[in-house]
Amino acid sequence: MRGLLAAFFSLAIAGAPKVFGDEQSTSPYATAADFAKYAMKLREQAMLKVEPQVLIPTSSRPAVQRYPWKMNIVTTVFWVGEEAGGNNPVPNYKSSWDLNWTTNYGGADTPDSSARRNYIPVAFVPRQNPFYFALPYNDVTHGQFKPEAPLVIPWFKQSYAGPGQSVCRNRWIAIRKGNRACYAQWEDCGPFRTDHFQYVFGNERPKPNLNHGAGLDVSPAVREYLGLAPTDVTDWQFVEVRDVPPGPWRSYGNNNHFVIARRQSEQRVAAGGSGAAKK
Repeated sequence: MRGLLAAFFSLAIAGAPKVFGDEQSTSPYATAADFAKYAMKLREQAMLKVEPQVLIPTSSRPAVQRYPWKMNIVTTVFWVGEEAGGNNPVPNYKSSWDLNWTTNYGGADTPDSSARRNYIPVAFVPRQNPFYFALPYNDVTHGQFKPEAPLVIPWFKQSYAGPGQSVCRNRWIAIRKGNRACYAQWEDCGPFRTDHFQYVFGNERPKPNLNHGAGLDVSPAVREYLGLAPTDVTDWQFVEVRDVPPGPWRSYGNNNHFVIARRQSEQRVAAGGSGAAKK
């Protein structure tokens, strides 16, 4: 190594024009300091050619995807079909991703405990998962992804389905209160904000707001399962579908991955039975 570097340095000196005491020189190295910089540059280039180079991975996706818990987050209750009023300035007839949310859900998801049984309203069976939540970020605006969305959403590349098709909608989280944990799907944006990616995907805390700095809205079903007060404190964490354990959150909803998988399995069995009958 030392011999090679010395050779490069000698070549630099031998091939360089005179720079010291030669007033007629046309060298671009007007001073000894300039020439020293040039020589050091040659030395660095020589080292790069000889020393092994370590390549740093540029992919942001780890071998095993894990998401950190968001601890001690003020949590409030909201529901499909909620009227505006009090600290809820916007009615929940529609969501950030569904202009006909109440209709597509099957009706208003009343929080009145006397009108609910087994985590769903008595009046109807929800057509979407009754275990849902809202976080203060929307990845889409005016039918297009926000500029930061591909950079800050960890699963963006894997979940991308087309321009303006949210990769946040229907995503699962775990919600923890004491020794109980519940699982729910992302169906709306809030409370109050739709732009706080630094909290949702980063390390910031929720911003101050009218609901004591709430950073998570949960459905009546989540409230019932965890035994939450109207304003409470929970921990939450993004989870992959494969990590969602059995529970009532797997039972209902056309948007529910487990309901979809069950229906597909039943259809395959039925199709196989029909084929056998024809034989």
